[in-house]
Amino acid sequence: MYTEKVMDHFTNPRNVGEIEDANGVGEVGNASCGDIMKIFLKVEDNIIKDVKFKTFGCGAAIATSSMVTEMAIGKTLEEAMELTNAAVAEALDGLPPAKMHCSNLAADALHEAIKNYMEKGA
Repeated sequence: MYTEKVMDHFTNPRNVGEIEDANGVGEVGNASCGDIMKIFLKVEDNIIKDVKFKTFGCGAAIATSSMVTEMAIGKTLEEAMELTNAAVAEALDGLPPAKMHCSNLAADALHEAIKNYMEKGA
C-alpha cells in the first residue's frame, strides 16, 4: 500500500520536534480523519535554516510532514511557498489515493508557518 520512501519517513521521521524560538509556526488539520500537523520555522535572511514538525495522525501524515521539512530546509521563503502537496507526494514516490487529501497537508502547514512569519514582520 505504501512506498518504501513513505515507510522510511514514517519509521524514521526527520526533523521531529519543536523549535523553541521559532519565528514562524503553522498548524493545519483535517477533522474528518483526525490528522493535525504543526510546523515550526527558523528563518534567517529569507532562508529557512531549520524546520521541525509535530504531527498527530497516520503513517502517511507523519511521512509527508517529514518529507516537507527535508524539502524546505535551505530554501528561500518564496521557493518554499511553491512547494505543493502533490510535490511532497511525488517526492515520496506516491501515496494511496485515499491518503492524498486527508494525510497530505504538509505543504499547507509549511505555507501557514511562512505566512505566520511574514505577518510578524520578522
